[in-house]
Amino acid sequence: MYQQERIKPYHTGEKAAQVEQMFNNIAPTYDKLNHRLSWDIDKGWRKKAIRQLEPHKPQTLLDIATGTGDFAILAAEMLKPLHLVGADISEGMMEIGRQKVQAKGLQDVISFKKEDCLALSYADDTFDAVTAAFGIRNFADLDLGLREMCRVLKPGGHLSIVELTSPVSTPMKQLFHVYAHTVLPVYGRLISKDTSAYTYLTKTIEAFPQGEQMTDILKKAGFREAVFQRLTFGICTMYFATK
Repeated sequence: MYQQERIKPYHTGEKAAQVEQMFNNIAPTYDKLNHRLSWDIDKGWRKKAIRQLEPHKPQTLLDIATGTGDFAILAAEMLKPLHLVGADISEGMMEIGRQKVQAKGLQDVISFKKEDCLALSYADDTFDAVTAAFGIRNFADLDLGLREMCRVLKPGGHLSIVELTSPVSTPMKQLFHVYAHTVLPVYGRLISKDTSAYTYLTKTIEAFPQGEQMTDILKKAGFREAVFQRLTFGICTMYFATK
């Protein structure tokens, strides 16, 4: 078990149920908080992760932990796939995503489905590409979740992940620690009204495996190639893997 798998948003219940409750609670303010707390840099991180897939022209995509659909919408606009499924445990988050998709006229391309990301309902070898932005560190079982992502990919298909991480170099490491333990939880609590959510998110960022450790985990899950790139002084890390 990885360290972040032991961290839960609240005090009682299974982790998956707690994560679902947390994201349903913060769904109305999630987008505003995400963009403000990252100074809108998260939009650029998403674009970089999608550009990793552009040479491969995937036509069917699965966006894991899709949340309110920002990554799915951007992927649909940049990659022009035939179909993209946004999968998430939180109906509250996906309902906001559905409204955004409708507003952009992408409802014929993007659909949303509530899924247990540790036991996906899709058959083996279904998708050309699988993506995930800022969500896999919430998995109750990271190895199982990554194996599922690999399973539903077609042979030769690609995985693109972007995830928040703790910087490893001075002085950004120290600056990020101060920001993550003061501004992020306090501002998150004030806006979202959830006293636990942004403290939980900070803890999972610090505990989540990154860099070479994460690429080793990806290979163990069944990917034959896995590389990473740190972005914005290591606040975010981008991964790319091939089945």
